[in-house]
Amino acid sequence: MNEAAPVTAAVLVIGDEILSGRTEDANLAAMARFLVPLGIDLAEARFVPDVQAEIIAAVNALRARYTYVFTTGGIGPTHDDITADAIGAAFGLPVEHHPEAMALLSARYRPGEFNERRQRMARTPRGATLIKNSLSAAPGFQIGNVFVMAGVPKIMQAMLEDVRLRLTRGVPMLSRSVTVRIPEGRIAEGLATIQQAHPAVTIGSYPFFAEAGIATEKGGTAGTVLVIRGRNEAAVEAAEREVAALADSLGNRGRG
Repeated sequence: MNEAAPVTAAVLVIGDEILSGRTEDANLAAMARFLVPLGIDLAEARFVPDVQAEIIAAVNALRARYTYVFTTGGIGPTHDDITADAIGAAFGLPVEHHPEAMALLSARYRPGEFNERRQRMARTPRGATLIKNSLSAAPGFQIGNVFVMAGVPKIMQAMLEDVRLRLTRGVPMLSRSVTVRIPEGRIAEGLATIQQAHPAVTIGSYPFFAEAGIATEKGGTAGTVLVIRGRNEAAVEAAEREVAALADSLGNRGRG
């Protein structure tokens, strides 16, 4: 029987402030942590400026390639918040004030405070479904397989709770790690052989230094974390055993 096709996703981070270095992105890591237990593979991430043509091109490329696309940033009240217009253009849809979003936001402000700029946060492409925001009421929206969310990390993560129920889940990825007191240059050749013998898993090699506090054979504080990932438990465990045996054969004095 053929295995089900993987469920895949891409993240599109939108904003000049990210690309200029003024603001450090935290949403990509949060999104990856959110998707892993759902069995959804985060396969690509892109960063684009607040330029409509760039957003349109990225959205259209990503939504055709992956099961889901998640965008962050550019849905606030200011002139440079152009994501809703760009998403509408990407889908060939007009952008208009969503009645439910207007009601949610109007209720949040005192009379006279729900001005034209604040009303921009209620604009979505025609036919979009709102994404709830439990922190500030201003919603995100979904159109097709694209989920459009805030750039502020806490608000984006609050929106994910509403998004979670809409996603098709895949088979969760299993992960095992072996920490060794061996520089990765010494273990690389053997790892390549093990990887070739186990095509159903991926083996990653991640060197560490003083912060891990594990002494190497030469008395230094460096080593390697070897991570085995796959969806078949037996395959992951078999590869893990071979990686551990390789480390022992190279003189690893116990594993973390």
